[in-house]
Amino acid sequence: MTPALPQASDILAALGQAVFAWDIASDVIVWGEQVSAVFPGIPAERLATGAEFAKLIEPAQSLRTAALAQTSAVHGADGTPYRVEYGVRMSASDPVVWVEETGRWFAGPDGRPTRAIGSVRINNERHARDEELSKLARLDPLTGELNRSHLIAALAESIEETTRFRSTAAFMLVGIDHLARVNDAFGFDVADAVILDVAKRIRARLRGGDVLGRFSGNKFGLILKNCTVDDMNVAAERFLAGIRDEVVPTKSGPVSVTASIGAVSLPRYARNTDEAVNRAHETLDAAKRRRVGSFAAWRPDAARDAQRRVNIRVTDEIVTALNERRIKLAYEPVVATASRERAFHECLVRMDQGDGQVLLAPDIVPVAERLGLIRLVDHRVLELVVAELAAAPDICLSLNISPDTTMDPDWWAGIESLMQAHPGVAERLIVEITETVAIQDIDDVRAFVGRLKHFGSRIAIDDFGAGYTSFRNLRKLGVDIVKIDGAFVQNITRSADDRAFVQTLIDLARRLDIKTVAEWVQDEEAASMLLDWGCDYIQGRLIGLASAERPWGARPDSALPAAG
Repeated sequence: MTPALPQASDILAALGQAVFAWDIASDVIVWGEQVSAVFPGIPAERLATGAEFAKLIEPAQSLRTAALAQTSAVHGADGTPYRVEYGVRMSASDPVVWVEETGRWFAGPDGRPTRAIGSVRINNERHARDEELSKLARLDPLTGELNRSHLIAALAESIEETTRFRSTAAFMLVGIDHLARVNDAFGFDVADAVILDVAKRIRARLRGGDVLGRFSGNKFGLILKNCTVDDMNVAAERFLAGIRDEVVPTKSGPVSVTASIGAVSLPRYARNTDEAVNRAHETLDAAKRRRVGSFAAWRPDAARDAQRRVNIRVTDEIVTALNERRIKLAYEPVVATASRERAFHECLVRMDQGDGQVLLAPDIVPVAERLGLIRLVDHRVLELVVAELAAAPDICLSLNISPDTTMDPDWWAGIESLMQAHPGVAERLIVEITETVAIQDIDDVRAFVGRLKHFGSRIAIDDFGAGYTSFRNLRKLGVDIVKIDGAFVQNITRSADDRAFVQTLIDLARRLDIKTVAEWVQDEEAASMLLDWGCDYIQGRLIGLASAERPWGARPDSALPAAG
């Protein structure tokens, strides 16, 4: 049998829909009989007019009329389509019924709406889904607190608010100390448990209206409203104590955790989000350097600001000098201790300032390392040294490279390309790395040494004696030359301790078949001592200081064009 088609009103009721006709001129709404299925418990008189119905609508009573006003009139029998979503409830204690209304309105002679027809349907599931998506977009999935983008947006609002109403607030960055150690020791799931627990502890100590968000992996951002400088200190100690006083229970056992805090007062010391974040970061780093688990607040510092201006200027000068090929070399001779014959020259970086003044390596290298420019300088120095070696086949040169360059793949690509383009150069190149680099990661440095030796180059450890490298590590690294730190060499004629130290280093190096260079040799008396002890090479004031003049002749400009 063919099933009977239900009444249209039954179908609409089953689908949670109701139809209506709205005479806008009189404001009367006539509903279909299925309206009670859509709006259960709402008296008919509250639905009878547009004005009464609007009183039930959230979030704004004007949503329905605004939907009509926002569509351009289409004159004709079919009217103008519109669509709007809103919530409906009788009182604040009632649940919201989310509704989607679609219909058409018809214009009068003046083009304004005079009547509308349409339907409403319950849309709770879609609204809940949209709300969940919106929530996921706003919140950090692990902690359920604001994510970084919405935290920054809340920070911008707070700064604007404090400026407008002349109030005060604070922005804090709370950093969990040594979270990487927890990762390594217990795994990422335990580290996540620590992050979640810390978030809960901070949340429990916030006042109403304060804002908490996850800024990054181990950092939380806090916005404390109506917070003076004194309040900020008290609040920071409350948060720190709440984190450190109890261990965090995890599936791998209890984990002891501390945190450090950096803070800045708003808007006194930060008038935008960039200033607030940068200064909170700066003070957090300062707190951790001073003592983990401590608090620091940002304060103006004339010396720090002056240093930053110098950094900006020097950065510009270094980059400009690189672009204009004003990075130069000076050459300091290293001679055999017994014969005083030239063994090689150490290449030292210089920067021509364009006005006749020259900056020396101690003026350039520390700043370039601090500002992240040293790899660019090292690239240029490598080009210049290889150019000299290619132009003068009888010389041997050494160059110093910074710690960062030892692991720089671009530097390796550069040296491989240059060595292949200029056969025979690698065997006359000595690469010097400082002792502090050598002891940071023996395995990485050993790989670095192995690659250079594959080219045929030699390796020297510079400033030996200033760190804690053992001779066992020297053997493990396979270095060819040890350069004894001049701080010990310069006083050997007057200091018994320095004499004993230098003599011992030379003796041990000789037993391991490692050549030795004594730096900062001042006079013949010191040179004679070093010769008696078996030191292979010497350099310093006695032999001759670094000079921009090439002892071997012409410039190598045609030998090797500078890389871009």
